Amino acid sequence: MAIDLDAIRKKLNTLQNSTKKSSNLWRPEPGKNQIRLVPYQYNKDNPFNELYFHYNIGKRNHLSPITFGESDPVVEFADQLRNSGNSDDFNLAKKLTPKMRVLVPVIVRGKESEGVKYWGFGKQVYQEILQFLADPDYGDITDIKAGRDITVNFTPGDNAGTFAKTSIMVKPNQSPATEDANLLDQIVNGQVDLFEIYKKKSYDELKTILQEWLDGGDSEEQSSSDTSTESQAASVGAKSTGDIDSAFDELFNK
Repeated sequence: MAIDLDAIRKKLNTLQNSTKKSSNLWRPEPGKNQIRLVPYQYNKDNPFNELYFHYNIGKRNHLSPITFGESDPVVEFADQLRNSGNSDDFNLAKKLTPKMRVLVPVIVRGKESEGVKYWGFGKQVYQEILQFLADPDYGDITDIKAGRDITVNFTPGDNAGTFAKTSIMVKPNQSPATEDANLLDQIVNGQVDLFEIYKKKSYDELKTILQEWLDGGDSEEQSSSDTSTESQAASVGAKSTGDIDSAFDELFNK
């Protein structure tokens, strides 16, 4: 039997994209971490990128088109379920509603040689950072010449159900982001485009992903467990396979 070259290329692309993500993203280690937020090369007026993700649809995360102000079939389907008045539909709608993740370029103190990475965080940390930026005593903490470092305190969650905790403290002293000419050039001109890491999917691609997930499959790679429609639906409290399929058909297959 001839080897499936398309499958090989698909797997290679998946592995390469995974490597690209891991090498360009930063997650705090337990304890204290010191970083510096730097301007975003592709939007110098705002380093904060508000991205919206669908989590664990087909055991994968997908960037929602609402990130770009575009229509999202998963959001449309969630809205229809939410408006049905059924509590099980409402639970499924909550799962399908995209969540915001903010990503900002940073350099990590002690690891400057690794270059610029992207730090992702949620609404609470975002608010804390914006409060410092809005405070005239701190000002633009991302300024390359006279900004301020940030200490990130990270406490991981445990198996007992305790959630991870992240808190920040902005350093009082101003300092240059770097005095290394090579690193400075990367900050200004050599950042990886965030949307090369997180690929945009079309409306039709997301509709297919949603439909295959509801049918118990995975459009990119079949899951080895929870592959029936009933088990997928039950995991999020949905009511019946027939009702979900009917709602999908009503919305997209009129």
